[in-house]
Amino acid sequence: MQDFLFYLNLGWEHIISLDALDHQLFVLALIAVYSYSDWKKILILVTAFTIGHSITLALSILDVFRVPSAWVEFLIPLTIVLTSLDNILMKNKKQTLMRANYYLALIFGLIHGMGFANTARIMIAKSQSIAVPLLGFNIGLELGQIVIVSAILILLFILLNIFKVNKKDWILFVSSGVFALSLKMALERIPF
Repeated sequence: MQDFLFYLNLGWEHIISLDALDHQLFVLALIAVYSYSDWKKILILVTAFTIGHSITLALSILDVFRVPSAWVEFLIPLTIVLTSLDNILMKNKKQTLMRANYYLALIFGLIHGMGFANTARIMIAKSQSIAVPLLGFNIGLELGQIVIVSAILILLFILLNIFKVNKKDWILFVSSGVFALSLKMALERIPF
């Protein structure tokens, strides 16, 4: 149980900490097109991200493949650039964009999972089963994402209902800001 709680906390920290800005920006870009009434769809969306993250993390821990960390650190903000750009270009096609985001969450979750793989590989002993660490980490990650999503949805509710912000303006504003920040990150991390 102590191992489970350790990895649960690690997953929580992986998404909640100040060092997790790239993951937080990705979640923000993914859910920018949704409303608070879409909470079930959003839960499926962040779970798709966790599944993708988990698959790559497991394969990396099992040493099925390794990707140089410089490339992973570049690819993670690149996924955020593409997601936010998709929001901007398709802001008038909300339903299509929402469907596309499920695939983006799963596929880009695979890339984000590589970001923690080297650390996880070192932490999990060869003789230790990966089931408990992965389960704990992913539950912590999922809980952290739910907290971030909840905070964003509360902010969105306030902006749309109290300050009467236009939903398309919200999508454009958030996606443009996330695009700029993640593009800066990607350019700073070019591995060649």
